[in-house]
Amino acid sequence: MANTRLDSDERRKAIVTAAVPLFARTGFAGTTTKELAEAAGISEALLFRHFPSKKHLYGEILRLGCEGDPALERLAALQPSTATLVYMTRFMVRYFLLGAGVDRAELDTRLRLVLHSFLDDGEYARELFDHVFERVHPLFAASIEAATIAGDLKPGPIASANRFWFGQHIAAMVAFTGLTGRSVVPYDGKAAELVDEASWFILRGIGMRDAAIAAVLAEGAQCPFQSAAG
Repeated sequence: MANTRLDSDERRKAIVTAAVPLFARTGFAGTTTKELAEAAGISEALLFRHFPSKKHLYGEILRLGCEGDPALERLAALQPSTATLVYMTRFMVRYFLLGAGVDRAELDTRLRLVLHSFLDDGEYARELFDHVFERVHPLFAASIEAATIAGDLKPGPIASANRFWFGQHIAAMVAFTGLTGRSVVPYDGKAAELVDEASWFILRGIGMRDAAIAAVLAEGAQCPFQSAAG
């Protein structure tokens, strides 16, 4: 075992750093606490002292993964509007398809964690989606309302929460198809073109008018995510 003494926060980060690759490779159910402890260079007793359950470990993975994310900070500073709705959608699609703002290998690892969670008990995915919804959906819903009032989005019977998740599912699923390094779906077009097409598809699906989408994209230089999202 390693003899280096770390404070509590450093030790927790070290455990998470060791745990994430294991979970991504063999899944949550397929990874034992013994393997987690060995990877972190500690005893199982010390592992349980920091993380009494896998759910506690999921929470720490999520917290460290989102800690100080500049994109989320810029997102939180936006005002609800038609433009914000377009920016949010396009940024999300670029994030999933191109890894904008994060290391591609890191993003692929996160995607694999989600897929493994779907096949296990789903707890990690629930924690993740609850976290994303809490941080992002309020602005999305307010922007839906603002775009509707402005006449840029057609009113419809679909709840804003479902519009949000349906759009997320499209972007995430396209990303899942490329986890092998080569897409298993024969899409027509390069990645950048898929970003444009998927963004239009989602925005149209949530009810935004073509003219409104085109007007915002034509002013893309003012997008707060321009440096990362284009």
